[in-house]
Amino acid sequence: MKKVFIKQTNCITPLGFDLVSNWNAIQNLETGISLQKQFGAFTNIYASCINNSEILENFQRIEKNTADFSRSEKLLISVLKPVIDLNGIESNTALVLSTTKGNITSLENNDLEKAYLHNLANKVAAYFNFKTEPIIISNACVSGVMALSVAKRMMQMQVYSNAYVVAVDEVSEFVVSGFNSFQAMSNEPCKPYDADRKGVNLGEAAAVAFLTTNNENTLVEIIGDANINDANHISGPSRTGEGLFLSIQSALSEAKISENEIDAISLHGTATLYNDEMEAIALNRLKMQNIPAQSMKGYFGHTLGTSGLLETVLLIESMLRSKLIVSKGYDKLGVTQPILITQEVEDKNIKYAL
Repeated sequence: MKKVFIKQTNCITPLGFDLVSNWNAIQNLETGISLQKQFGAFTNIYASCINNSEILENFQRIEKNTADFSRSEKLLISVLKPVIDLNGIESNTALVLSTTKGNITSLENNDLEKAYLHNLANKVAAYFNFKTEPIIISNACVSGVMALSVAKRMMQMQVYSNAYVVAVDEVSEFVVSGFNSFQAMSNEPCKPYDADRKGVNLGEAAAVAFLTTNNENTLVEIIGDANINDANHISGPSRTGEGLFLSIQSALSEAKISENEIDAISLHGTATLYNDEMEAIALNRLKMQNIPAQSMKGYFGHTLGTSGLLETVLLIESMLRSKLIVSKGYDKLGVTQPILITQEVEDKNIKYAL
């Protein structure tokens, strides 16, 4: 079976328009989460939003005819451009797009066609002249890591020689309304795993990873992955962490390593009551509760279909720089099972990360 490596990454968030800016910001414990006094019909919500004028200014360096592109399209093209410029596109290079809602805001203008996810993917593919049909992964919050998994497996089957895995999601009134109906929104900056956590903040971002089977000048190897459905509820995880437990178990089996070889864990950590509790239970079932772990939601909010890819990109940077990422917002353990949440900047050699 061919090995699959990540050669280059990039990301755009409210904290910066490239990877280095974002890494430096989280090292300084900065956050993109701020009070949005008016957001459509909603008032005084905390969210992590990218400044519109900065998106436009950055995109104008790439494309003069900016009016033809939606906000999501501008973010996707902006995050992809420097990575494609360095690595190029071959006849069988894949484009895998991860997104939960894509151009959902186009519905506000009664533009149904633009809201279809395949139209978003096709527009980006055509802009860069990809020769293959884009693949779309839209499976809620796991979309970003599932996109990496799909690309990896397709490359191992030799369908593609390399792949650009890219993700984007925006904070929209539609999305805010959905999470508000779950009663999952926090009325302050989120606090993953903390005793005083009140819920999620939404966020927006774009991220990309370039995958290859050629090990020359690569960053990391993807050695195992899994996605196992707990069949519990459309929007709520199994209280025993069954899906996460089985997924980690299966990924470790493919990787041919044991749980005690993992050096660092990047958790989902939405700061909702059930997610954080479920993750703590799953880690304890796997005897991984003493491995340094963190959530990045305190920096970026929950970036929906981008979260898994964005957080993978920054986890890779953590590995390369041998530094653990502080879990912003965490103070006192608020889950029933013990887990080791990173509270201070710490140097650590990270060979294997989850």
